[in-house]
Amino acid sequence: MADDNVRAVCVDHMTLPVGDLERSLAFYRAALVDGMGWSEIDEEGAPAFGPPGSEDVILVAGGPLAPPIHLAFAAADYAQVEGFHREGLAAGGIDNGPPGPRARYSPGYHGAFLLDPDGHNVEAVWHAPPGAY
Repeated sequence: MADDNVRAVCVDHMTLPVGDLERSLAFYRAALVDGMGWSEIDEEGAPAFGPPGSEDVILVAGGPLAPPIHLAFAAADYAQVEGFHREGLAAGGIDNGPPGPRARYSPGYHGAFLLDPDGHNVEAVWHAPPGAY
């Protein structure tokens, strides 16, 4: 039987224009690579991040987007949610909601929120299977 909290991915990848590429690179490298264990690769001269074997978010100079967006990164477990928040804060992110359950969104929803260097509300979210947390 399928797990009700496992969701199909509906966006395969995105390019995010940023105002200060070096500052954003330091933030996303900390939050995603150090905090969540993701990989960083070069995608045609631009830094790209994703779980090992993928390049889901590509940073390019030329932003920031206006108005700011909300972008949620799928975490494999609660430790990744915590790591994203901890490492992102250490790299200059602004706390916009500490790690924890968010039952108002859905059962098993655990998230952490930061504002990135361009003011985007970025999140790590883990959809815990029933009884996992």
